[in-house]
Amino acid sequence: MNKASLAAQFQKVFGRQPDIVTRAPGRIEFIGNHTDYNGGTVLGASIDRGVGVALARRTDGERNFHSSYTGKTVRLTAADAQVKQTGEASWTNYPLGVLAALPHFGLGVIEGFDYFADSDLPTGAGLSSSAAIELASALAFLGATGQTPDRETVVKVGKHAENHFVGVPCGILDQGVSGFGKAGHLVFIDCAGPRFATVPMPSGADFWIFNTHTKHALVDGLYAARHRECMAAAHTLGVKLLVEVSVDKLRAAESGVEATAFKRARHVVEEIARVDGTVQALRAGDIGKVGALLTASHRSSQHLFENSTPELDFLVDALVASAGVYGARLTGGGFGGAVMALAGAGFGAAQAEAVAAAYAARFGARPDILPMRTGDGAAVL
Repeated sequence: MNKASLAAQFQKVFGRQPDIVTRAPGRIEFIGNHTDYNGGTVLGASIDRGVGVALARRTDGERNFHSSYTGKTVRLTAADAQVKQTGEASWTNYPLGVLAALPHFGLGVIEGFDYFADSDLPTGAGLSSSAAIELASALAFLGATGQTPDRETVVKVGKHAENHFVGVPCGILDQGVSGFGKAGHLVFIDCAGPRFATVPMPSGADFWIFNTHTKHALVDGLYAARHRECMAAAHTLGVKLLVEVSVDKLRAAESGVEATAFKRARHVVEEIARVDGTVQALRAGDIGKVGALLTASHRSSQHLFENSTPELDFLVDALVASAGVYGARLTGGGFGGAVMALAGAGFGAAQAEAVAAAYAARFGARPDILPMRTGDGAAVL
């Protein structure tokens, strides 16, 4: 997916060339599961797959949205665009949310336009296509109106769209990694700031994604429930966010915290410590330690945060038992989706196929195998 292909598709749909073409990558949550909205730290990787947007201005105020996913055009007026869409048009809530967010950051809103979106991200793999379309849309809307806010503001626009229009109470991980990504690096985010930095990826290590295509029927409600449980634990502990609680302080307060809320809090507080330990291990070149922390993160998701599934647990067990795998964990919000493995040269296509075959024998369906590389962050092409 490049500028020429996006412009050609736009031409085919709208009969003219776009004014601007943008692209934003999906992301892998490397480590830092549900730490972001708790004010903690997280590591992610932008990947070499993402969402592209092509856009041209209109003078009649009409807003036409077309995507390669549906093959259909959604035609809205500016008034229609204030309302959350449903059914086949629901994908437009991501760019519509961006438009609704712009004034909150003192930015102008484009009135009329033709808009085309394409993606080479696999669906349901926990690679955050939502953040990718939000960031690509934001850059397109801003570029078409000659506005150039700093990158942190663009990232915050995407998060605002997700939180307040789409209605998902995510933190800044997805948009931050998509916005600040850099090939060959991981993105470190201190979500309390927020503060963004990059950390070099270890040489000789690759990502492998195993997409189960499973999704808990109540995933949105479960995500929101975990958010509430974390906030309840923080309230009981007398802090605004769990990042303010040390591991030792949490353990000392266990008897005063409701049992489920304590488990959720323990996962988050210890996960923040694992993120910091991973950064140190990366800087020291200790990839074995990095892998051990990744697997420990999954076990905490499995037993304390309870956002894993039998399918994800099976994949992690199979992967960490495979030669050449340093560590593995669920990636994304959990409750289905995908597992990420960090592996070296000893793990290749044959080994990945063996894991997929074992999974198919157990669950009756084969996971997708997606070898991944890091890629650069959101940009105007």
